[in-house]
Amino acid sequence: MTGLRVLIAPDCFGDTLTAAQAARAIAAGWRAARPDDRLILAPQSDGGPGFLEVFAAGSGTLRRTPVRGPLADLRTAAWVYDADSRTGYIESAQACGLAALDGPPTPQTALAAHSGGVGELIGAALAAGARRIVVGLGGSCCTDGGRAMIDALGGPVAAAAALTGVELIAATDVEHRLLGPMGAAAVFGPQKGADPATVALLERRLRDWSAVLDRLAGTPVSEQAGSGAAGGLGAALLALGARRESGAAVIAEHTGLHENLAAADLIITGEGRLDDQSLHGKVIGTLGGAARARHVPLIALVGQLELDDAALAAAGIAAAAALADYAGSTELAIADAAGQLQGLAARTAADLGHLEDRE
Repeated sequence: MTGLRVLIAPDCFGDTLTAAQAARAIAAGWRAARPDDRLILAPQSDGGPGFLEVFAAGSGTLRRTPVRGPLADLRTAAWVYDADSRTGYIESAQACGLAALDGPPTPQTALAAHSGGVGELIGAALAAGARRIVVGLGGSCCTDGGRAMIDALGGPVAAAAALTGVELIAATDVEHRLLGPMGAAAVFGPQKGADPATVALLERRLRDWSAVLDRLAGTPVSEQAGSGAAGGLGAALLALGARRESGAAVIAEHTGLHENLAAADLIITGEGRLDDQSLHGKVIGTLGGAARARHVPLIALVGQLELDDAALAAAGIAAAAALADYAGSTELAIADAAGQLQGLAARTAADLGHLEDRE
């Protein structure tokens, strides 16, 4: 079998490769081994870092706005405005992502980091005339429940008034709720530098703030799926009237992913770490379900692989390979991510050809 139609639809690889860079690296390696295949590049995002890049490649205009970073600094954050649809696309990580810390996260930064810059980006979108605002959630370094975001918009009442009549969409990468053992502080706080004592303090702060959000919304938004996204930014957006949508689904619609899936003989995807969280609201989980429904094989090329064969099969993933294993070390996989991913893609494509020859 030759001349396959191969859909290449990876997410970003952490801070090492954007989704677009990963797609290009995979395509280069694949072409080297299988030049007759037709490749369709469709970089994806689940709402975290790289979310904005997909929209910037479309019809919207990339804008840059100075905002408060997650600590005391000022930073320039990018966002996209589509004047035709009057839609603003915001990536929360641009204002309060882990990369904005300029250093490793610590318990101190976990407590101090805030979401004020996201509120300033929403304000910029409103000032530009946006009547629809899509906020991609993920990759944040803060766990403030969106309190600073709401404060940047003038406080709960003023923020709600400013967004009256605006279609607000929270594009989430996780389904976790705001509070509890599977909430924003407990699950994601340690990834943001929080030690056990800091996690407990963050949980108490979120619980106090959640009462304000629930009153604002007139319903317990803190109990809704996705309210724990991006350190609780999800809860704040829901309290302001947002509709929650899967970030992966928002990107899929924007990039015509479903049409590309229908035409594909094979799907190649990837991300930094393939683990159980990848299967719940993230790109690989979404693609796995779609691939299984269409009986199209899906191969995942990832930075690190933490699922066994049974879990992969249940998720609709036919095969997976880890960049760290191919490179021989995690250090090389990170230092030469594009080159190693290109090599892994070439090897995977060559192995596919060998299987076809035996058939």
